Amino acid sequence: MFTNMEQWNEIRRRILVEGVSRRQVQRETGMHWKTLKKVLEHSKPPGYRQERQRPKRKIGPFEERVRQILKEDKALPAKQRHTAKRIFERLRDEDGYTGGYTAVRLLVKDMEQKNREVFVPLAHPPGEAQVDFGHALVKEAGRLRKVAFFVMVLPHSDAVFLKVYDRECTETFWDGHVAAFEFFGGVPRRIVYDNSRVAVSQIMGGKERRLTQGFLQLQSHHLFEHRFCRVRRANEKGVVEGMVKFTRLNFLVPVPQVRDLAELNERLRARCEEDRQRRVRGKDATKAQRLEEDRAAMLPLPASRFEACRQQSTTTSSLSLVRFDDNDYSVPVAYAHHAVVVKGGCEEVSIWHLRQEVARHRRIWQREQVCFEPLHYLALLERKPGALDQVRPLQGWTLPDCFAVLRRRLEGREDGEGTREYIRVLRLLEKHSLRDLRRAVEQALHIHAHSRDVIAQFLIPQEPWRRTLFKLDGHPHLRGVKVQSPDVRMYGSLLAGGVR
Repeated sequence: MFTNMEQWNEIRRRILVEGVSRRQVQRETGMHWKTLKKVLEHSKPPGYRQERQRPKRKIGPFEERVRQILKEDKALPAKQRHTAKRIFERLRDEDGYTGGYTAVRLLVKDMEQKNREVFVPLAHPPGEAQVDFGHALVKEAGRLRKVAFFVMVLPHSDAVFLKVYDRECTETFWDGHVAAFEFFGGVPRRIVYDNSRVAVSQIMGGKERRLTQGFLQLQSHHLFEHRFCRVRRANEKGVVEGMVKFTRLNFLVPVPQVRDLAELNERLRARCEEDRQRRVRGKDATKAQRLEEDRAAMLPLPASRFEACRQQSTTTSSLSLVRFDDNDYSVPVAYAHHAVVVKGGCEEVSIWHLRQEVARHRRIWQREQVCFEPLHYLALLERKPGALDQVRPLQGWTLPDCFAVLRRRLEGREDGEGTREYIRVLRLLEKHSLRDLRRAVEQALHIHAHSRDVIAQFLIPQEPWRRTLFKLDGHPHLRGVKVQSPDVRMYGSLLAGGVR
């Protein structure tokens, strides 16, 4: 009817201003009187307006069935819920629906929109935090693998701390908090969490939670308050949920390529510090400036640092191994069959006996692995030298070439004790570094002195010797001391057996 707004304006002006009759405009334009009435009542075309909903003749009887399917889907994983196409197929095959797919798709869309949750904007006072874990891919030493990353954000300032770990567990949960508190320079007064198994052992209903011992230990040391979200209500900590996504997209894309996670964490810490200079939309200051308000409301750091390691009492096996987190770690054979305490941190595992550390290893994050320290088994091998080439803890132990030369020369001895003597040389590593022992072995080989005792002499620090004259200056009490000259004839009597 109308090609543009100009025609609409012209008709309104002629009738309402110039006084042209409506009948004349109808004759000229062929316009229906209802349309002309609409033109005069509206300054611009109002568009199509549906006064009442059209009846759904075919899909109407199946609305309750569709609603039931969507309700049941809420209890299923998102990736295994019905699509509109799948609902259409079920209605057609199981319920006798004869309509088209479009009607089903529009009905599903309308129901989902009506059921979509609406949220209330929240205010975040200074000194509060939210915590969550995310996951991402990292290329470590050329190997692509999945890692977990701990995120703590202060919603008031939007300042964030990020640290990557091998996996999410009690030790990494602890370590992430300690590192974040130190990064922010204080302890948040209240921290909001989801219901992860690291912190919550049982959901009692409503807001009641039975907390894990690990969480209670962390809280008791730092004295912060806690709040846990309702089940499947992650929006209650929506700031950290969004920050997990933000940091993954901005700090971990493209996939980081690093030597180890320590290098990656140094990068991430620098990125978090740089991010403080950014101003968030709608805020009147940078994150760094608002962070000062957070710090003023925080609790101070505790006097002593929380030890972020899990302790476990156990007994060493007959193979001098201790099991922790489904992996085995060696101890010196002297502690086989002894009761010990294992302290497992994020980076290292230490083993203690009677408050004395007896072994320390790098933490293994795989399962059913064994970590040997060859030095732990040398004392036993000295008693059983014949097992030197078959013992498992020494497999793959690489030593400098001079050790192989020394072993060949020692095992060429006629007394058959060469292998045992070689093991005694290796035991010098229990007190000295490999670099120092290598230098001592090379010196001994140079003078063709092939024994443990000679090599040990090269490891003792030698004082520089020079000829000096003893002076009494500063020792006046020694001037009155008289020393008789010895009678050398008495030595002759000794040799002759005259003195007993």
